[in-house]
Amino acid sequence: MTTIDVKTPILDLNEKLARENRARFDENGVFVVDLMASPGAGKTSTILATIDALRDDYRIAVIEGDIASNVDAQKIKEYGIPAVQINTGGACHLEANMIKRAIETLDLSELDLIILENVGNLVCPTEFDLGEHAKVMILSIPEGHDKPYKYPNIFQISEAVILNKYDTLPVFDFDEEAFEGQLATLNPKAPLFKMAATRGAGVEPWTEWLRSRIEEQRSAISCD
Repeated sequence: MTTIDVKTPILDLNEKLARENRARFDENGVFVVDLMASPGAGKTSTILATIDALRDDYRIAVIEGDIASNVDAQKIKEYGIPAVQINTGGACHLEANMIKRAIETLDLSELDLIILENVGNLVCPTEFDLGEHAKVMILSIPEGHDKPYKYPNIFQISEAVILNKYDTLPVFDFDEEAFEGQLATLNPKAPLFKMAATRGAGVEPWTEWLRSRIEEQRSAISCD
């Protein structure tokens, strides 16, 4: 029996395109963050809260990834922020070639920050480098505290973790101590930000962390 490995060539090509994307971002001084989460975790509400906090200091654009529809992109545009919609047509994640096409519609020289909203999925997005500078995981309280056990890789690769819908903690059977213990085991360096994005509660620590990453990237590029 002959086995044909199709995964390795796909990932190798993706890595090549991701490096090209990242080089373009760096050339233009743009910081890119990839937000990953399950459907309904609050990616879009987190993006809107982030825009509210940072729009006075940074020029922001959003790239929205969905299997279908442009609902989220329209919400972003109503905020007066450039938004590019990517419909994956069934694919459960964004890939570097999709980002490459999306940024052709943006003037990178006029941007400081691009937020990528990945397709709602806790598995596939972890394997694909998009050219971003940081991957961030969003988990919401209603999803349960056991997600790090079930989907360890997404927590391990994330530079930071957002625990969203924190205001619903009294309503759900969410063991906060167990969750934090699991996260500390999988990724002790990742900061945890507890927020209720739709209420604007707890957003500042997250946006201050993001601000520091943007400025670190700028300093690194200026020193090259």
